[in-house]
Amino acid sequence: MNVAAMVPESDVIELLSDAYNCRGHNPNHSISLAKKALQISKDRSDQSLIGKSLNHLSLFYMIRGEYKRSISAAKEAMRYFKALKDERGIADAQYSIAGVYYKTDNYHLGLMHLIDSLVIYRKFNDYHNEARVQKSLGTIYEYFGDRKNAIRSYEASIEAAKKVKDADLIANAYNPLSGIYLKQNKIKKAMDIIQRSIAIKQKTGDVRGLAFALYGRGKVYAAQGLWHEAELDYQNALNIHQEMGERLGLAMAYCKLGELYIKTNRFDEAKHILEKAVQFSTQYNIIYIKFKSNYQLYQLYKSEQDTVKSLAYLEQYLHNKEAVINTQTLKIIENYELITRMESLEKAAQMEQERARIMENQARAEHTAKMKQNFLSTMSHEIRTPLNAVITITSLLSERIVDEEKQLMDSLKFASNNLLMIINDILDFTKLDTGKVNLECRPSSLIKLLNGLCEAFSKVGKAKGLECELIIDNRIADIYELDETKLSQILNNLIGNAIKYTNAGKVTTQVTLLSTEPEHDVIRFTITDTGIGIPEEFFAEMFDSFSQPKAITTRRQGGSGLGLAIVKKLVELHRSEVGFNSKIGQGSQFYFDIKFKKSSLLQKTPTKHLNQLQNKVALLADDNMINAMVARKLLSKWGILAEHAINGLDAVEKAQTKAFDFILMDIHMPEMNGFDATVHIRKNQNPNLLTPIFALTADITAENNEEYADYFTGFLRKPIEIEKLYEALLAVS
Repeated sequence: MNVAAMVPESDVIELLSDAYNCRGHNPNHSISLAKKALQISKDRSDQSLIGKSLNHLSLFYMIRGEYKRSISAAKEAMRYFKALKDERGIADAQYSIAGVYYKTDNYHLGLMHLIDSLVIYRKFNDYHNEARVQKSLGTIYEYFGDRKNAIRSYEASIEAAKKVKDADLIANAYNPLSGIYLKQNKIKKAMDIIQRSIAIKQKTGDVRGLAFALYGRGKVYAAQGLWHEAELDYQNALNIHQEMGERLGLAMAYCKLGELYIKTNRFDEAKHILEKAVQFSTQYNIIYIKFKSNYQLYQLYKSEQDTVKSLAYLEQYLHNKEAVINTQTLKIIENYELITRMESLEKAAQMEQERARIMENQARAEHTAKMKQNFLSTMSHEIRTPLNAVITITSLLSERIVDEEKQLMDSLKFASNNLLMIINDILDFTKLDTGKVNLECRPSSLIKLLNGLCEAFSKVGKAKGLECELIIDNRIADIYELDETKLSQILNNLIGNAIKYTNAGKVTTQVTLLSTEPEHDVIRFTITDTGIGIPEEFFAEMFDSFSQPKAITTRRQGGSGLGLAIVKKLVELHRSEVGFNSKIGQGSQFYFDIKFKKSSLLQKTPTKHLNQLQNKVALLADDNMINAMVARKLLSKWGILAEHAINGLDAVEKAQTKAFDFILMDIHMPEMNGFDATVHIRKNQNPNLLTPIFALTADITAENNEEYADYFTGFLRKPIEIEKLYEALLAVS
């Protein structure tokens, strides 16, 4: 008879409990105990205990940084619990999977699994696990600059932990909350809360948790300039993480030590530890630490005036940032809707609650939409703000440099423009998806537009050894009333895709007159390539958002997966639709028809003279010192004297002192934001009541804020579009 089969269930539960309790100071022993429990459970043929043992193993593997084993164990556990219809077991497996995903590079999948598990834990009033999930959600929000939701999640974690009187869970939330207080310059508050965390961890014996708390205190010491104390804490945290096998914590400690060495002018040590951080985070796919470390190395080599290495690391930083946008941001924006969808699927206990639940879901949907909009606003601002400096500085420097440095600058310019294109795709798709886009038709030269596109794409095609051909029907008129921007965007996406997915042969753009009337022409645009073709099974979903024919994780062709979705919506805006034919190995053909109104008038573009803005005086409000410096440098090229305000309140005060020719107002600023500052200037007596005020912002949602739109003369985006900025200022001069 199998002796293990005679072991009572209570002994297995006790083994798992002991394993869980020692996870913080001896995860290897936890794994050993969980394996023993798993073997006994299998001998007993007890599916529930097998699932519980696998869930515990998954958690302990995650703590050890053995992510593949963790995922494998959790997925196996989920199969058992699904068969048993055990929701709490499923939630535990989802939590373990989420932990692996958000610690590597799959934040969107982490978010999905966390939300799924949170719904179940709340259903059973499982405050212990709710505290764990809320803390993890806060981490994801914080990764993407959504500080408000991060604080809310950490505070919710603390409240849930207090309900079950779990001091370790309270301390786990204290650690990141201290970091947020530090970013808000609340140093005393940050130190108080991190010291409380350290005291708890020392009392409970959670060595792994203590390492994270020491790391947090090191950040507070560094903010105070106490470098020796900070280094000791970082080094102690690093040693513990090495001993415990905690990979994320180890990568974080490497990165922070590198930052400290830079600030204390220990540059050789900084290079060594940061290169180690890049290598380690690359090996274990910890992408957030990877791009932070690359950025630190860029700053370091820049300070040493090593142009080649600094630009190389900056390129790596931009590439990693782009990867985060492609694989994370786009998905997270979409998956915020899961909050509503998951909670709306909860079963009602009684039929009479149906109406109340529908009303609740409607309110939640509105709240989720607002969260989505707020998140998009935050993300666009956080990413476009540093990108503004990169692109504008690149444009200014490209006029001065030559030879091999010119090639590096061109590579940097290409990488940053590619990143900007993806961010703009998000904006365009969001506007189209909410119906906030209209056609703005004016007399324009269709022939000139087509030739310009062909010339631009010919260079891209030539780099791949492709022929780019443009065939225009000679019956087509030159001037039509059309929206150049939106037509260009349609053709850009279709021609760009054709080149992207074609490795040999040619890409042909053919423009044909289908029919003519006294006042209108119907024109067909056809883009044909000799590329890889599209699988038939992909036809039904190819115009969906974030959809690509090959797994996005391969990243061979790149892109956001929004191109065809944008094309479809823009063509529909023209009251038409996109057709296509495709065969694997032979190529693809996309076509659409548009009815244009004929015109004989062409608006002339005013000649640009750089001295037309000479001696103008501007007020520039921007809290980002780098962006302010770049903008002032650009304005000075046009002869404009720019006075800088560091926030909205400073802008209001400066507007009281003298009249400006125009005001450039950032939106996201401390003390007072750009919206409120502009309203104050417009509504209160000062020399600038009627001064043109332009929003110059990285927030792509700002111009949709109807409450404030009428107070601004116009909205201009960061990264700065130099021509548009010049024309806007010239128009009001």
